[in-house]
Formats: sequence, structure tokens, C-alpha cells
Amino acid sequence: MRARKIIVVFLFFIASNVVEAQSVDRPLRTVPPSPSSTSSLLPSTSSLLPSQNSLLSAAALGHPLTQRYIAEYSSPGGIAWLRAVMERGSIYLPFIREEISRRGLPPELLYLPVIESGFLSTARSRSGAVGLWQFMMNSIAGYDMKVNDFLDERRDFIKSTKGALQKLEDNYKTLNDWPLALAAYNVGLGAVNRTIQRTRVRDYWELCEKKELRAETINYVPKLLAAAHILSQGRRYNIDLWLEYAEWTTIPLERQVSLEVLASQSGTDRELLRRMNAELLLGISPPDKNHLLKVPVSRLSQINQVLQDEDNPMIHYHRYTIVYGDTLSALSRHYGVPLNIIEQHNPGILNRYLRIGETIIIPAWQERPAYTQERPAASQSDALSFEGNHLVKRGETLWSLAIAYEVDPQTLAEVNGMELNQILSEGRSLKVPIRE
Repeated sequence: MRARKIIVVFLFFIASNVVEAQSVDRPLRTVPPSPSSTSSLLPSTSSLLPSQNSLLSAAALGHPLTQRYIAEYSSPGGIAWLRAVMERGSIYLPFIREEISRRGLPPELLYLPVIESGFLSTARSRSGAVGLWQFMMNSIAGYDMKVNDFLDERRDFIKSTKGALQKLEDNYKTLNDWPLALAAYNVGLGAVNRTIQRTRVRDYWELCEKKELRAETINYVPKLLAAAHILSQGRRYNIDLWLEYAEWTTIPLERQVSLEVLASQSGTDRELLRRMNAELLLGISPPDKNHLLKVPVSRLSQINQVLQDEDNPMIHYHRYTIVYGDTLSALSRHYGVPLNIIEQHNPGILNRYLRIGETIIIPAWQERPAYTQERPAASQSDALSFEGNHLVKRGETLWSLAIAYEVDPQTLAEVNGMELNQILSEGRSLKVPIRE
């Protein structure tokens, strides 16, 4: 089995080289900065972004909108935000770069998840787009992504990356222009085609000047170009990123597995395993066999040893004894387990005719206290909302709050009716996201 790599030593090093591992048994680690080696790990911009396939033309970089976002992203708050976003995306970057290179696409596409999701695999927009590449439910057809009670493969960094790059490639083949192809990724290919037919203009920048595209799309490409420009010139903008180093591979599962149980029994980092498999909505693999689980190579032997023990239960269960007034739907809400899954684990159970004293089992996919009828827990959603409030403390900025609440800084500014670099007054109440 060939292990795919996630080798993120230094952002610019990754962007130009994917180093072959000498041993699959190296531990997960972070590589500390070294003053003596920093400059040697920084290739020139020209070697990072080949001019024949680059989106960073002088005209595009010189456009007032691009210059505006370069100024915003290169501010102290913007640099801190970009650094945090890239650190969050460190385990995904090498795979994305490999796919971009394999397809011969513009290398700046590596940074599109910065703009789409801030490299948060569980991101959900206000319109319902999900994942690193922000796929809507109505846009996943043909891209090998499933969504059900167990899975949302819009959050799978492998499938969503392949789907997004294929979509971008298809847009380019239709429009024969990368800025327009990116605009189509944001607003839809049909919308861009209709705008071209109506205006007889096939130039993204001209359409922007004439305000023929919606505001979000007008700002979309300049944001990407600004982020790519800054992140490809680390020395100029004082961004020294030393990120997580890991290798991963996929293994087929013969039975359902809880990530929590697997991590605990194999000594694997829980957070890393969760981030590698963010598509598992409940932290458990689906019941169909041969689901491919992504695991760190450094723990592969321990993980295989745990999985090969057929007598070892890989899912924990709550045991609950039915009392008067109980319903399966209330238990489902409390324990965060779909009703049909409870029914599957208790063959023959009838929701309308529960027997007092009957003991049922419920998969323990989430930490929950014992159920009581007096205090049923409401179901929760990972949908992004801005119903929370944050009282501004001295020194805080929209950039720093965007990092803390894992949200796009521009969105945070717009929700609060502010400019991105506006100074915050101490004690001001801001609308902030609520996440599960």
C-alpha cells in the first residue's frame, strides 16, 4: 500500500518540492525554525509560480481591487490571520499541491481554500456550502461525494479537492479564461455564461469594472490573487511558517469504527485522526464495508493491530432502561444518534410501543450525560450562525477575532457592518459565530 504524504516543513518548501520519505516509521513532529536554514528553504517566486501557468500577471496584481486586498492581508492582523489559516491547513496542503501539479493547473489554486473556508474542513457558510472547497448540496453531482447520516464527503479533503479541481478545470475548458473560471466557481458556470451572453464581454476585469457581476464575485479573484501573492513571497511579508509534518495512508475498514476508540487504543493523536477524517459526521465510520479511513503512517502498525483483533469492540455503547414517558426520538436527540441507527442496533424495537424496563443500546458517538426526561438535550447543528456576542477587549481586531472564531474576517466585518481594518472600541458588542 502506497502511503500518501503530508510533508509540511515550510510553506514555500512544500510549494516547490514534495520530499520522498526515507522511512514510514518517523513520528509526527513539527520542524522548528532554524536561522541558518531559513533562506535555503525559500525558493524564488519565479520557481514557485511558473510564469507560463501563473495567475499573477502584472496587470492582475496591479488592479486596484487586488491592491486593496494585498494591503489588507499584509497588515499585521492580516498576516497573523494568514499564518493561522495556513497552519490549520498544513495537513492538506501537500495533497492539494500534488493534485494541482498532476493536472497542470495554475499553482495559485493551492490558496483557494484560504478564501473559501480558511482551511477549515468543517466550515459551513451561511448559504449551506460545506468543507475546504465549499460545495453546496446541489453541486456535488458527478464528483463522487456522498452525504448521509454518517458522511458528508464535502468535508473529505481528498474527494472535495479532486472535485473542486475538476470543476475548475471544466470551467476553464468552457470559458478559456482563468479569472472567469474562478468567477464561475464562485457564482456558477451558468450565471457567468448568461452574463457573457448578455453583455458580450468575455473579460473578468471588464465585467468587474462595469459591475456586471455580483459584489462577492467581483472581490473573489482579487482576494485569491492577494493571498497567493503574499504567501508566495514570505521573506518580503515576514511570514515564516514552520508547520506540522506527517504522512498518511488509507486503509479499508471491515467493520464500523469509532475514531475515539481507535485513537485511544492505538495511541494515535485524536485531533489529527479527526481532521484527517472530517467527513465522519458522528466520529464513526459508516456501516458499509471497505470505507477508506485515513490514518497517520507513524501509527499504522498499532492501528492495524487494534483493528485485527475481532474480539475488540470498536464502538462504545450507552445502555438505557426504558421508563414511563420515554420515546426513541427524545433519546435520539439527547445522544446525538439518528433514530434509524438506534433502531438498527435494537432489532424489533417499536417506537410507539416501548416496554418499561426494556434495556436498549445506543452507540456512544458523542460525550453525553445520562438521559433524563426533565432535561432533554436539543439537537445541535454545525451550521454557521452569528447569534453569539463578543465584548471587545483591548487590542482585539477583526483579524484576531476571525482567528479565534474560525471565520472569514471579511464575513465577520460585513455581519457587523464594519470595514475590515476598522479599529474596535473596547467594550463594543460584536456578532460572532456559534458552532457546535
